[in-house]
Amino acid sequence: MKKLHVFITGVFLVLLVSVNLKAQEKTDYFIGKWNIFVAGTPNGDVKFILSLERKDGLLTGTVNDEATNAEISKVTKVEEKDQTITAYFFAQGYDLTLYLDKKDDTHVVGNLSNMFDATGERITEAK
Repeated sequence: MKKLHVFITGVFLVLLVSVNLKAQEKTDYFIGKWNIFVAGTPNGDVKFILSLERKDGLLTGTVNDEATNAEISKVTKVEEKDQTITAYFFAQGYDLTLYLDKKDDTHVVGNLSNMFDATGERITEAK
């Protein structure tokens, strides 16, 4: 009976560790730089760079101009769920919300403020 108890406890611990590792893997997917394309805004199609990093356990980052890499806005908040993030920032006089879902290893899809379709591609640094 004691062996069964030890076995069940061991299985539980393995499951707990694997779930925690999987959750960490999902959210770390978004860390890095992303070329974001938003179609059909009132100002036309918009391109920008979303840079995300983890500080003190939370995602944070900036929104930068695609052409000059100048900072447009700081990301004020990022919500993480499974393979989805919601990034909040302020630009051109508006509080904006960027929703992104993982599509594959290097692409994301989503929308800006539930109004404009957005796509993104990971920027890979040359070695």
